Amino acid sequence: MKAIIKEILLENQHTELPHVIKRRLHIPLDAALIISLVGARRSGKTYLLYDLMNTLLKNGLERKKILFVNFEDERLALTTAGLDLIVQAYSELYPEIDLNDVYLFFDEIQNVKGWEKFVRRLYDTKTRHIFITGSNSRLLSTEIASELRGRTIAYTVYPLSFSEYLDFKGVSKNLYPQRNKSAIIHHAEKFLVQGGFPETVGLEHPLRVKLLQQYFNVMIFRDIVERYEISNIEALRFFIKKLFAGVTKTFSVNKAYNDLRSMGYKISNKYLYDYLTWCNDAFLCQSIGRFSFSEIKQAKSDKKPYIVDTGLLSAVEFSVSENKGKLLENMVFLEFLKSEKDLFYFKGLHECDFIVKDGRSLFPVQVAWSMNDASTRERELKGLTEACNHLGIDGGMIVCFDQEEEIQYEGKSVQVYPFYKYFLETLR
Repeated sequence: MKAIIKEILLENQHTELPHVIKRRLHIPLDAALIISLVGARRSGKTYLLYDLMNTLLKNGLERKKILFVNFEDERLALTTAGLDLIVQAYSELYPEIDLNDVYLFFDEIQNVKGWEKFVRRLYDTKTRHIFITGSNSRLLSTEIASELRGRTIAYTVYPLSFSEYLDFKGVSKNLYPQRNKSAIIHHAEKFLVQGGFPETVGLEHPLRVKLLQQYFNVMIFRDIVERYEISNIEALRFFIKKLFAGVTKTFSVNKAYNDLRSMGYKISNKYLYDYLTWCNDAFLCQSIGRFSFSEIKQAKSDKKPYIVDTGLLSAVEFSVSENKGKLLENMVFLEFLKSEKDLFYFKGLHECDFIVKDGRSLFPVQVAWSMNDASTRERELKGLTEACNHLGIDGGMIVCFDQEEEIQYEGKSVQVYPFYKYFLETLR
């Protein structure tokens, strides 16, 4: 095995690093902490590592002082004990180099059980330059929390934001002159349906859909079924399809349980709550709770799940692919999430899509494809106004696809923003 590891290390040393389009996420190179990158599969974590390695090389670091291992390489059938062979192999290849000067990049390290102790020992005894990635949030919430506490700083990597998508397409983000704005609106419509997984940008429709469906299947089988040893795969698939079809609505585990029972599936209600947790852990979806000033009530509330990418949602759930209102709400959720905002939904006599927490401030946000229909306009304004009154603030915001105005309604000031303008110019 050591000979194979040496071969892999040398291959990586002599392979030219790919050109990387910069992402918005800034990752420090010399934080003296273990840098952990987690997120959905294919969201760009590996390319962020490549970007860091390119930066180190530009700063004058010798290539042989970069140790990169992708643990999805099928040649690496490593056990916990076998992990130390990586360090042994590197030291035998480069005996003159002090490991304290080496930058270690471990991609998808969660594939090796017991990796935590290995990484902790490296950090404590060999080098403070360690970067790891994983496709499962359990990598952070339990394993890293218990094993690497005080030694790590974590960054979550999502598919491209709209701003990053325009960078990938080479489109100017300046809304003036009009031709620039027209191009941005055109690409916003594409982004709405196609999503932001980096590999899918620019692919033709049939290939893109096929690739996204493949992502979906890998997430289910590698990150949920295999990890949690699920035997009732059909029940899990049915549950996830319900999750996708009901996006933007509060999700009732009890209703999903009754639907499964009526179809002849024998499964405990408890497992369905686990399913929802595991879907969140695998970054297939992310769920928000109902806003309350009571943290206990907030934690116990029904959850509203959103899918990690609108392209994935469109490719998997065709009933949603033509519903631009649902796609827009999911897209707005993701833009706030990628901007590191905390999100909740509001439900009183009326509903408001989001309560956004930015630092210590709270502000309500509704999402509507347009405000031209009188009944839609009234519904969105009533929900927003009730949320404003609950929060004790003077106004809120409605995000539409391509509409802008200011509305005075029942003493509240409501700003209506086009999606692209708010997330390109206002929220940075």
